[in-house]
Amino acid sequence: MNILVTGGAGYIGSHLVKQLGEDTQHNITVLDNLVTGFEEAILYGKFINADLSDFDKIDKIFEENKFDAVIHFAASLVVPESITNPLKYYLNNTSNTANLIKCCVKHNVNRFIFSSTAAIYGEQEGDKIVVTEESPTGALNPYGTSKQMSETILKDTSIAHPEFKHVILRYFNVAGCSVDGKIGQNTANATVLVKVAAETASNQREKMYIFGDNYPTKDGTCIRDYIHVEDLATAHIDALNYLQNGGQSDLFNCGYGEGYTVYEVINMMKKVSGNDFEVEMQGRREGDPSALIANNSKITNAMHWKPRYNDLELICKTAYEWEMKRK
Repeated sequence: MNILVTGGAGYIGSHLVKQLGEDTQHNITVLDNLVTGFEEAILYGKFINADLSDFDKIDKIFEENKFDAVIHFAASLVVPESITNPLKYYLNNTSNTANLIKCCVKHNVNRFIFSSTAAIYGEQEGDKIVVTEESPTGALNPYGTSKQMSETILKDTSIAHPEFKHVILRYFNVAGCSVDGKIGQNTANATVLVKVAAETASNQREKMYIFGDNYPTKDGTCIRDYIHVEDLATAHIDALNYLQNGGQSDLFNCGYGEGYTVYEVINMMKKVSGNDFEVEMQGRREGDPSALIANNSKITNAMHWKPRYNDLELICKTAYEWEMKRK
């Protein structure tokens, strides 16, 4: 297949490109503006430096390349920033995605894999912290809302153009780095827990912070479902095969179905690194639900997705080893 990967120089996108590239039957084009991505992380394929907001240029790229499928990662994804700068998120995450979908329809690219987020679910009522694809949605921040709007655009487009098929993958908390150590997470000023803990354990930060210990959880800190980036990359390939084999447009949770508290992640990072680094408590961050865990039965049944790296120790170990390598 001739596949376009937007945001393929970023953390998750580069791991997907690596897996696609190791399967030599695919021709890969990576499109990235390198604002948060890194060209050296692209191990395979042709690279085009472009911004999705340049609608005319994107249309020309589609015209010249005759893609069979699009896997769309490119997005802004920092929750606190989305609250202070919502327009950036609606323009980059929603408007640019709408134009990308428009180009697909215009140029008969009828397979679209979309990088979405569990932030769409927001805070669940009562003890319903394990969410299915049918669980109520209600994003607590513009990041989640911008992704939910893009999901709606995809669904409506597939209804209007039945030949256009899509898969929406709602990511839970992506973490870890490639098991072979070739690529990892290079994000500057990271806010995600495992990355921050790995940077602190490798002495790139003096200390790290916990944002709230008064949530209704077993130790008062937030619970999240952490999925290894390699397993998430595999889910995208499985989604592409699902559409290739006649699968219908649908959405799927991407997580392991179990969660860990902030304290549990930090303690595991201290264990794998052997560094009892400093941790400081601060108040809650706006927009953080207390717990989110995926029910992943739908993706495992429909796509026969089989995670290989469901191990918090391995997730923390690969993240820590990458930080030690890039110091």
